[in-house]
Amino acid sequence: MAKQNIFDNETFFEGYKTIRDKEGNANDLFEIPALFSLLPNLENKSILDLGCGFGEHCAKFVEKGALKVVGIDISEKMLEVARKENSNPAITYLHLPIEDVEKVEGKFDVVISSLAFHYVEDFDGVVKKIYEKLNEGGSFVFSQENPINTTYCGDIPRWTKDENGKKLYVNFANYAVEGERESEWFVEGIKKYHRMFSTIINTLTENGFIVEKLIEPTPTDDILQKFPNQDDLFHKPDFLLVRAKKNM
Repeated sequence: MAKQNIFDNETFFEGYKTIRDKEGNANDLFEIPALFSLLPNLENKSILDLGCGFGEHCAKFVEKGALKVVGIDISEKMLEVARKENSNPAITYLHLPIEDVEKVEGKFDVVISSLAFHYVEDFDGVVKKIYEKLNEGGSFVFSQENPINTTYCGDIPRWTKDENGKKLYVNFANYAVEGERESEWFVEGIKKYHRMFSTIINTLTENGFIVEKLIEPTPTDDILQKFPNQDDLFHKPDFLLVRAKKNM
């Protein structure tokens, strides 16, 4: 099965890095705080980070007391930055796609993934492998693009706006048609995989996980004061975050 590695495309990599460096980006405002709010106590825990990217989270896990952190990513460019900017004796970075997680040695107390699973075709297969990688009672915490986002496809404008350009509501179609979506973001031909909420949750429970909490982040009053354009998240949350536990 083909594994997409768009992050080693120079144009995409530089475009993505520019967005992540920009103040008020959606990751910093919404996804990262929500992800960390779902984490258990990491003191003396072993952590596996799937799609670790620049390694920023891995470094924070160590700051929060993690004893051992393994970060894997398919992108050599991402790992080059991680090893340069977020190295630590407690962290090991491996050049490995998420789909090959079974090749990582050992088991872990917590498996974490930030905004990677919408690039993974075989979600069920990966969830099975994650379950086997977790110690009994271990936690699985991940974020992904909200299914309302990944359902969007075709030539229909994403938003219906009024005469002043104000967003009135979001347009989407074929929510129940799961599978590959191809889009343009910095470069053409980016593949994402759309799954319904029910498929995501059922895949977890059918593979032995207990779903503990879901978050779809929306802006607080403080965020809206500083970044008023983020009010469109009340129409369409960008992210879905899940905390699940390995059933003992």
